[in-house]
Amino acid sequence: MRTLRILSVAGAAVVFAATAATAAPSPPPAPKPQITEAEVDTALARLTGFVTDSMRSTGVPGISVAVVHRDKVVYLKGFGVRRTGETGKVGPDTVFQIASLSKPISSTVVAGTLKNPADWDQRADLPGFALKDPWVTGHVTTADLFSHRSGLPDHAGDLLEDLGYDQSYILDHLRLEPLAPFRVSYAYTNFGFTAAAEAIARQHGTSWQKLAEDTLFKPAGMTHTSTEFSAFANAPDHAATHVKNPDTTWSPRYVRDPDAQAPAGGVSSTATDMARWLRLQLAGGTLDGKRIIPADTLAVTHLPQILAQPPTPPLNHTGFYGLGWNVSYDDAGRLRLSHSGAFGLGANTNVTMLPLEQLGIIVLTNGAPVGVADAIALDFFDTAEHGKPTTDWLAFFAAAYARLDDTDRSTTDYAHPPANATPARADSAYSGTYDNPYYGKLTVTANGTGTGTGTGGLTLSLGPKPMRFPLTHYDGDTFSYVTAGENAAGRTGVIFKDGTVRIEYLDGNHLGTFTRQ
Repeated sequence: MRTLRILSVAGAAVVFAATAATAAPSPPPAPKPQITEAEVDTALARLTGFVTDSMRSTGVPGISVAVVHRDKVVYLKGFGVRRTGETGKVGPDTVFQIASLSKPISSTVVAGTLKNPADWDQRADLPGFALKDPWVTGHVTTADLFSHRSGLPDHAGDLLEDLGYDQSYILDHLRLEPLAPFRVSYAYTNFGFTAAAEAIARQHGTSWQKLAEDTLFKPAGMTHTSTEFSAFANAPDHAATHVKNPDTTWSPRYVRDPDAQAPAGGVSSTATDMARWLRLQLAGGTLDGKRIIPADTLAVTHLPQILAQPPTPPLNHTGFYGLGWNVSYDDAGRLRLSHSGAFGLGANTNVTMLPLEQLGIIVLTNGAPVGVADAIALDFFDTAEHGKPTTDWLAFFAAAYARLDDTDRSTTDYAHPPANATPARADSAYSGTYDNPYYGKLTVTANGTGTGTGTGGLTLSLGPKPMRFPLTHYDGDTFSYVTAGENAAGRTGVIFKDGTVRIEYLDGNHLGTFTRQ
């Protein structure tokens, strides 16, 4: 039998070409579960030792781990201490800040509010929120923002949060960010994600916290889970955030309040609660025989929405982003879902699951990211699949986070001015008020030395509070200060020129130039 294929249409004349019919190839067989109960037991037997060894080698103070298999919590254990210098132990009910593990939690919440899968494509309509292109503003959907394909730049708005601006200010100023091509560009954006979630809450006439409580936390029995920082801070059994000191010890030096981006990074929870959520995920929205989240709207969150990463060693799997999930498929065709959470000020978390195997793991830690949470999860799955780990996952992720930490650091070593540096001008040449439509008002004040040489002569103030940064002279009209906050990146350049000042650290998207008033 022969078929016809249309080649062209010209006026009323239709031209056809005959082609030989070929049998359509049969689709590949659906993947089947491969991990046996005994293989899971092997991975579980290794887990405690790997966790304690990882803590010993890195110094991370506290970790809590949960494993779910075939709708049962088969591992639930805490390790270490909630706060260094104190005796309080980490247990399964210790509350951790879970950072960006909030994203798959939030996509679960939204899935629970929608009536059908097509509702993910509704426009994200939130007063005060707009993008630079009016057409994109009028068409951007919940799914676009939950999958980071709106065109917003990577981590747009995060530096405003570091300066102390609130959610309303940040969302309002995203309209000034440059846009990459819509729906074909992947860039991870906490505040784009947050805008979509807040739009859903507004449609329901409630707050995001109340929506999350009513839709997921209460029905699923997640009694120690919240989207509000105050709930975490006031929990008697909570794990303080820790950072690594130069002498390799760890201390709780910072407090990370993520309320401005609550849907993207503000959830706090326990291993016990997260295990209940993991059971719900692996069961397609049911828990203890009760339907909590519609299966069809939840299933959409697990589908690829945008290419996020080309094949990368050691797994060499193409990475996609779904709706709050990293999505990939292994060599056997099995769906793998995961997400990491990282606060540079002191938290690192991971969730990984193979739905076909009904197997998942949650890892919560109270230390800044050095690879421990991700390594525990990947070592567990590697052992379950191969009988033993095929990669040194702790070394792999430690190197990956170290590279990430260096990404935003200046290529100029501002801590060491050139030997032949040009002297600064008088302080009055730099002092004054400067303005920027994105970052707001900046002031430079002289502290009385009159030198501008960095001996305490100039202070830069920025942000709504404001934050104050002593300036150190580098060369000529260039100074520096030490950045602070979640996205701190060491010393950054402050360049004065022709009535403007440009802050290198704030200028990644060409928004960091302030004009003298």
